[in-house]
Amino acid sequence: QVQLVESGGGSAQAGGSLRLSCVASGGTPRSYCMGWFRQTPGQAREGVATADNEGRTTYASSVKGRFTVSRDSRKNIVYLQMNDLKPEDTGVYYCAARGMGSKCLPQEADFGYWGQGTQVTVS
Repeated sequence: QVQLVESGGGSAQAGGSLRLSCVASGGTPRSYCMGWFRQTPGQAREGVATADNEGRTTYASSVKGRFTVSRDSRKNIVYLQMNDLKPEDTGVYYCAARGMGSKCLPQEADFGYWGQGTQVTVS
């Protein structure tokens, strides 16, 4: 069983930056595909970025060039650096994990482990 705990959310002005962290424990996090998702009220959860166990990453087109996902495998931490924030980035951000059975893509249904979420508000 993998437990995921996010932190680093908060408020920022448009154009500002925030860094989210996700600490993974239990299981073998180093071997997992890790993802960041976000959700706003009334909207479906959206895949933001993923990082596989070999450092390959994917990004949603809406955040490409502004967000960077990285992982510290020794500490089992995944980061989401968010720069040039926009009001439309507002939402609850979730960290998620799944086994590396297939390509690490931000497809919500494939992820079996989820954190509790952290709120990001951009104004």
